[in-house]
Amino acid sequence: LPALFKQELQNTEAEEGGTATLRCELTKPNAPVEWKKGDTTLYPGLKYEVKQQGSTAELVIYDLELDDS
Repeated sequence: LPALFKQELQNTEAEEGGTATLRCELTKPNAPVEWKKGDTTLYPGLKYEVKQQGSTAELVIYDLELDDS
């Protein structure tokens, strides 16, 4: 069976230059998660940090810009 959202992403507000954390909870622990913005896949690096522990997946976005919304 596919992994489903137990808890979907919530809207997050943050200030330009700050950091935002997006978090979701899945029905299957350690299910593969791919973070996207539109059609673009987001990869870990200076701008993005991807974390996953059990059934919780997080995307941390650093140095926020208006284009990150």
